[in-house]
Amino acid sequence: MSQTVAQTSIQGGQQLVLVQGDITKEQVDAIVNAANEWLQHGGGVAAAIVRAGGEVIQEESNRIGRVPTGHAAVTSGGRLPARYVIHAVGPIWSHYSPEEADRLLASAVHSSLQRADELGIATIAFPAISSGIYGFPKDRCARVMMEAVEEYFAQHPDSSVREVRLVLFDAPTLEAFRAEFATRYGNG
Repeated sequence: MSQTVAQTSIQGGQQLVLVQGDITKEQVDAIVNAANEWLQHGGGVAAAIVRAGGEVIQEESNRIGRVPTGHAAVTSGGRLPARYVIHAVGPIWSHYSPEEADRLLASAVHSSLQRADELGIATIAFPAISSGIYGFPKDRCARVMMEAVEEYFAQHPDSSVREVRLVLFDAPTLEAFRAEFATRYGNG
């Protein structure tokens, strides 16, 4: 069961919500998958999404092929509550300088929100992209992702997206995001 941990309004009135829970159960228009460049969903949140949504997600991903780091592609949501899965390819921390990793993670967030706007959707849920097996430090991931969401809405005030949920599964990730949220917005 998902639990809202904190919530605030940002830039153009969009809601930014921290949630502890399972992204595959979120009642939103689209969820974001922390994907690899080849969209092979064999581990982590990607595998959980395919398990919950069905093989159709992997089949559609196979037809898309490669997505460069920092970009995103869209498939249907299969059996998920969400209509769409936006597959965002975040950076592998050890492959880039910290500054380049930050830029690529921000780009993956921007690209996901752009895909959401192209679909005309109102609600989207993100995991902590690249902070699992890709090794991106959780506190830094929280800062970069929140900054990227703010920047996107500052640049796209007419966005169809009204709510961004950051859905965090484990306690260490939740605490890193909660700390960044409190620093930026107070306790929500």
